[in-house]
Amino acid sequence: MAKELYNLGEMPPLGLIPKKMHAWLIRAERFGKPTEAFQKEVVDVPPIADDEVLVYVMAAGINYNNVWAGLGIPVNVIAARNKAGEKEDFHIGGSDASGIVYKIGKDVTHVKVGDEVVIHCGQYSRNCEWVKNGGDPMYSPTFRIWGYETNWGSFAQFTKVQAQQCMPKPKHMTWEEAAAYVLVAATAWRMLHGWGVNAVKKDDVALIWGGAGGLGSMAIQIAKAAGATPVAMVSGEDKFDYCMKLGAKGCINRNDFDHWGMLPHWKDSAGYAKWLKGVRGFGAAIWEVLGEKRAPNIVFEHPGETTIPSSIFVCDTGGMVVVCAGTTGYNATVDLRYLWMRQKRLQGSHFANTEQSNQMNELALRGLLDPCMSRAFTYEEIPLAHQLMHDNKHPHGNMSVLVGATEFGLGASGKPPVTIPHPTLPKGDVHTTPAPYPLSEPLPSIAEAEAITISDDGTRVRDLMHRGIVACALDDTVAQVAKTMIDSEIHAVVVMEGGKAVGVVSQTDMVLARQGRTSEQARAMRAREIMTPGCATCDAGMLLSDAVSLMTGRRMHRLVVTENDQPVGVISMTDVVRKIIVE
Repeated sequence: MAKELYNLGEMPPLGLIPKKMHAWLIRAERFGKPTEAFQKEVVDVPPIADDEVLVYVMAAGINYNNVWAGLGIPVNVIAARNKAGEKEDFHIGGSDASGIVYKIGKDVTHVKVGDEVVIHCGQYSRNCEWVKNGGDPMYSPTFRIWGYETNWGSFAQFTKVQAQQCMPKPKHMTWEEAAAYVLVAATAWRMLHGWGVNAVKKDDVALIWGGAGGLGSMAIQIAKAAGATPVAMVSGEDKFDYCMKLGAKGCINRNDFDHWGMLPHWKDSAGYAKWLKGVRGFGAAIWEVLGEKRAPNIVFEHPGETTIPSSIFVCDTGGMVVVCAGTTGYNATVDLRYLWMRQKRLQGSHFANTEQSNQMNELALRGLLDPCMSRAFTYEEIPLAHQLMHDNKHPHGNMSVLVGATEFGLGASGKPPVTIPHPTLPKGDVHTTPAPYPLSEPLPSIAEAEAITISDDGTRVRDLMHRGIVACALDDTVAQVAKTMIDSEIHAVVVMEGGKAVGVVSQTDMVLARQGRTSEQARAMRAREIMTPGCATCDAGMLLSDAVSLMTGRRMHRLVVTENDQPVGVISMTDVVRKIIVE
């Protein structure tokens, strides 16, 4: 007869399920920093469906997704599930776990009560038509990340999961080690092995961003196991030895270069030339590590905005840049010439399906995948672990926390099949990059969704615009246009033809025209030769907020204002700042 509630660390008899359990809960009324959002409570043990398993959690992994769950941004995961019909007004997080199977649904065949398992975080409906027809579950509209997009994660004595999530626990790992690696390793496995002709293979060169991080440390080992040559990108030389012991051929310190960020405009020959000098130096550093002039066949990406241009440039002809995140931002720029002329592939990737997760886990079972656990915490320290992540003060590598296990170091019941180095980073190692942007922000789709409330005071463009157009003709010289700008104290001139605006000459266009030419040559050029064709316009009756979105979307600072399709004035970002900030 099971007790109603067992103390933490007091393991119930195998197969006996208590009515209640201890858990760390997030509730909407305390959304905020992790040390406030997470609170200990006692809740009912959840029932399981026919294809589900109830696992007694021995240890759980710590991932950034439940920092966002605790903050309630970018998604209120509780409200999202309530809207979908689930009744619980709380969230139990945790998307990695090691534990023991305590109960199975009637349709479960591949695990049994008493099995020691690790759990991958991909859930989907077995009744989805896409899945039933053999489609990759990762593309199913029912796919969810367990312990973030679903409830009943691993920060509790019991967790309920789909049976397909359960994989054998490596016998040589402790409970906390086994709880640390699955999410990041499965993500890295799909990135490297999931894309057909571009999958990593023997003798490939794999450039691994963030080699000392949770994802990167897995990617180095997976690439090495495939017979490839990993090159690690890191934030400092103190991480070189760590990555080399994992299997990297060599390392590059990203702080040795300063060309990171969005590409200069292709018309900016001086800026582009400076960027080229930087990115070629970066490519030469890869050659130096390899000892030969070879380009990476595959680039393992996740910083995103600041690094994508460089990754695409250094990637080999016919190679692939595969990206699973945008930790430095989402708006990456691409010089499309390198994609079509060099036939490179820019591939998105998200977690992994069941088959790929098990393929990855085979590597762990064979002893060829170190979990790279940098720190383990006690159950009481779950809020602290997430707070360290929130504050960007957590160590590199992967972290876990004890739940049912009573002390660190338990759970290993065999020796590693092979001996591999267990690297450690220097004490005091800290992150020097900003905390990542949310990785799980929902994306808009064609389907109608809940309306977004936009704060707007009703101001129209006509309320702030400057009336009157300073214009030039197509055949006016650049010297004439420049004098018009200076005399009028403006930054751009509209190019008119037959009463219509056909382009804009800005001071930027003039500066770019001067590149590679003498002043005399630049002055003699015509407006038609240097103008930006077309004219970014807005109607005088447009909402000011819409005009601002138009400017930011085009990375511009001003728009020509029209009435009845005729240009009548200009609205600039300066006008907007004066309205919304200075007043």
